[in-house]
Amino acid sequence: MQATQMWDFFMTNITTQILESAGTHFGYSRTRRHPTALPFLGTVKERIDMFNIDNTNDRLTAASTFVSNLAQAGKTVLFVGGKNEVQAIVRAAAERAGQPYVAGRWIGGTLTNFKNIRTRLDLLERLSGERDRGELGKYTKKERLMIDRQIDKLISRFGGIAHMGSLPAALFVVDTRHEHIAVREANQLNIPVVGLASSDCDFSVIQYPIPGNDTSVRSVRTVSDAVSESYQDGKRAAPAAQPAASVTA
Repeated sequence: MQATQMWDFFMTNITTQILESAGTHFGYSRTRRHPTALPFLGTVKERIDMFNIDNTNDRLTAASTFVSNLAQAGKTVLFVGGKNEVQAIVRAAAERAGQPYVAGRWIGGTLTNFKNIRTRLDLLERLSGERDRGELGKYTKKERLMIDRQIDKLISRFGGIAHMGSLPAALFVVDTRHEHIAVREANQLNIPVVGLASSDCDFSVIQYPIPGNDTSVRSVRTVSDAVSESYQDGKRAAPAAQPAASVTA
């Protein structure tokens, strides 16, 4: 079975069961419900909102198709998830897809002031390159120590987007309420947001919502892995670059 066929089989046959076993259908208590979440809910159990898991499955399929199409077109998807319990999951999913990520505190202006952020990334690239090539010998020991500290600081803040040369085509966000600054910046720039969002989130700011539990490790991993795999699937389906035509005299 080809990769795309395997992915279609996964998405249409067993995702609902996987999502349910991961607890993706659990929302928050009714008191925390955002009004825009109502169309995505199914029932209420012991005052806890429960998502309609079939609808979540459909939304995940639509979001995954969107991400796969971006990958097939060679576009970039920025993975975002800064909560402590999801950082490692988001980082791993992005790295498998070969995509940039912010798995920590979102730096304001990462998108809306990307030109300035890019200068910081260029500085990181230059200093890291000089260090890797052993070119810091011209500096004093104290200066080298300061450069090392500067590199470490830049990596901690921007390491996940170090190779992002331009604005992404879309964001994949875990918990759009927690990452509201990232979502707002994306909305300002008309960058589509694919968001795993629980019942306390504003669904009106998410272009490709995936309604579900955005805190449970199993739920976040299940959805993040699905998005990551869909991107990889899109890359595999991308047409190979055509060799340049030979020129004859």
